Amino acid sequence: MNTAKRIYNVLFISVFATMLGLGVVSPLLPIYAENLGATGIWLGIIFSAFALSRSIFMPVIGRISDRRGRKWIILIGMFAYAVLSLAYIVIDSVYSFTAVRFAHGLASAMVVPIAMAYIADLSERGKEGSHMGNFSISMFLGMGMGPLLGGFLNDAFGLDSVFYVMAGLSAFATLLVGISLPEAKPGSFTVPDAKPIPMRAIFTLPVMRGVMVFSFISALGRGGMMVFIPVFGPLIAISPTEVGVVLSANTFLMALLQVPMGRITDTGNKVALIVVGSAITALAIAAIPLSGSFWPLLAITSFVGIGGAIQQPAIMALTVDAGRTIGMGTSMGAYNTVFGIGMIIAPLVGGVFMDFVGVDAVFYVGGAISLLGTGIFAVLMRRSARESAGGDIPGPE
Repeated sequence: MNTAKRIYNVLFISVFATMLGLGVVSPLLPIYAENLGATGIWLGIIFSAFALSRSIFMPVIGRISDRRGRKWIILIGMFAYAVLSLAYIVIDSVYSFTAVRFAHGLASAMVVPIAMAYIADLSERGKEGSHMGNFSISMFLGMGMGPLLGGFLNDAFGLDSVFYVMAGLSAFATLLVGISLPEAKPGSFTVPDAKPIPMRAIFTLPVMRGVMVFSFISALGRGGMMVFIPVFGPLIAISPTEVGVVLSANTFLMALLQVPMGRITDTGNKVALIVVGSAITALAIAAIPLSGSFWPLLAITSFVGIGGAIQQPAIMALTVDAGRTIGMGTSMGAYNTVFGIGMIIAPLVGGVFMDFVGVDAVFYVGGAISLLGTGIFAVLMRRSARESAGGDIPGPE
């Protein structure tokens, strides 16, 4: 097995295990937080702490990985995942819950974006969509299977068992990376001797401006969905297990469609795919309060997954393309950082709407923001295309 294939396989399995661990607890954390006395606003704070930490640390960690290598960063992050999984068992207040989520966000900043940069290093020109789409399956399958497993474990063995399983999966991923993943120095596969441009210059790249605008609006629109569907479910007589099915189905669809959509991305119009996928997602989010029962909710959230599957390989392909100029760790860090900022704001805004208007408003507002943002992205990318045609993209300094 050549080095590139080995890196891909190890990271695929490791990220799948890590995301499965995260997915196990995702439908249960809002309920856990409410049992600790969290209001809608506190729910927003707790979940925003994770995204805030990621946003603070990802740009720095991404640039370090471009200069110092990637394996040791992923290894530390996965080990931290395992330790922090056990910390959830001993928290006893919304304050300690928030602190653990913040620390978990730092660990996340060291795993998924850096693994994505690793895979982006391997991507051939013209096949970015396929490579990133195929790798994204590991994340979506893990997050999709997790809620189902979490619901089963919670019902059969209690909530603590869920955190023990999350710790075990993270420990397995840590061992696999430590034993089997070779180090890949920056530039090993795509841009030898490239020097990342200054952080401020990222914002002058037309492609990265579009990527960051889209990642922000996507997170802002969708950020409240995963947090507030577990709260919305009981209002329409849906059990925690059924909530897990709803969240899993949405993510499974994204996983199953990554391969065909990745191939379409490599030969199609990436911006058009992003706009179409984002518009489908926005309309589906806004329709969630109209569901009323399990099966309609399952159908509506399935369209959220379909829309996400259409746009995900395309946005990642644009990010990889930019990474060849600014460094893969830098481009992935920038993408995930701006996405994280949206994920900080979305639960906070959603919590306010939940407390003062009602949980239905969370989805109406999220859908409206996503639809408006889709239009802004389309306009911005048209301008970016004209700028790119003018040859004003800066190179490394």
